[in-house]
Amino acid sequence: MIDFGYRAVHEMTLKAKSLIEAFYGDGPQHSYWNGCSTGGRQGLMEAQRFPLDYDGIIAGAPVNFHTHVVASGIWIAQAVSETPASYIPRGKYEAIHNAVLNACDDLDGLKDDILQDPTRCHFDPEVLRCKQADGPDCLTVAQVKAARKIYAGPRNPRTGEQVFPGLEPGSELGWGDFFAERREPFVASHFKYFVFKNPSLDFRMLNFDTDVALTDRLGSEVLNATDPNLKEFVSHGGKLIMYHGWNDPGVAPLNTVNYYNSVLAAFGDPKKVKKSIRLFMIPGQYHCSDGLWLFDAFGSLEQWVERGKAPDRIIVSHFSNPGRSPDIQISRWSSVFGRVDRTRPLCPYPQIAKYIGHGSTDDAANFACREQPK
Repeated sequence: MIDFGYRAVHEMTLKAKSLIEAFYGDGPQHSYWNGCSTGGRQGLMEAQRFPLDYDGIIAGAPVNFHTHVVASGIWIAQAVSETPASYIPRGKYEAIHNAVLNACDDLDGLKDDILQDPTRCHFDPEVLRCKQADGPDCLTVAQVKAARKIYAGPRNPRTGEQVFPGLEPGSELGWGDFFAERREPFVASHFKYFVFKNPSLDFRMLNFDTDVALTDRLGSEVLNATDPNLKEFVSHGGKLIMYHGWNDPGVAPLNTVNYYNSVLAAFGDPKKVKKSIRLFMIPGQYHCSDGLWLFDAFGSLEQWVERGKAPDRIIVSHFSNPGRSPDIQISRWSSVFGRVDRTRPLCPYPQIAKYIGHGSTDDAANFACREQPK
């Protein structure tokens, strides 16, 4: 668990630098980390624990609050397992997603199947409640209750404290990550083998008061990368790009927003933070790169570290064919995923991309980064 938590990446980094120096006669001029999900957590862990290891870090959709991310997965699985009637079959995801778009798509002034900021969408799945018999385009009373719990996120039943943010409106097409086909959620293994050491543990019995407190006591020091103190990383010139897709169905995107805000509070000077750390929230993207919304985060980081050019906007491309992101240059992505049918700018949080009022809404050139009204 210690290797998984932080030691393996750090020791790999030290050995890699030693090998490079032994072979070439000199160490690397710059060192970069690029990871998403657990890789995002590892990047943040490096910046927090070993701030001199890397000059630039990309941390995407980070599972940095690990002990509460796994609890969130259990909460979602419990919500659809409360009774046999609570289960939401995959065939209903699209109906829920379409209802969300009907309710909130035009909040940003454009009808484009994208929620620029889902936190402004106050969608209630009650609008889909079946008026008569159950059907593919409606939700039963029990399913409405389950969907509400997924959006709300886990809370401590005794104190009411939010354990982890809920999933955002727009995430519905990926909800099966934790409960498709009525299977046990994969995050149950954390509690079965690490926390309770009981392979027969029933995930439906997890308590969001005492059991979450126990997993924090056992695992937070090793697994969680939530320390907002990045001053040593910044002081040696380190640059950090964080990103997260608003449609993420696995790691609630507000977790990354919350961490970024904690860093701002720790520094006490937002302008100083933005010289070294930037967060980009990606409308329409699910967990990490889902093959639809892709962008060159590494090129932006390289320009920032080596030329001092901070990323004021990063162009993201939408591809016509879905798939996983390949490890190739952005200019070649179209040969793998098909035609680029839309581009948009990603803006440093809390800015969002606003349409300037003329030109194609599929062209990033016709959008400007603007602060949202409060």
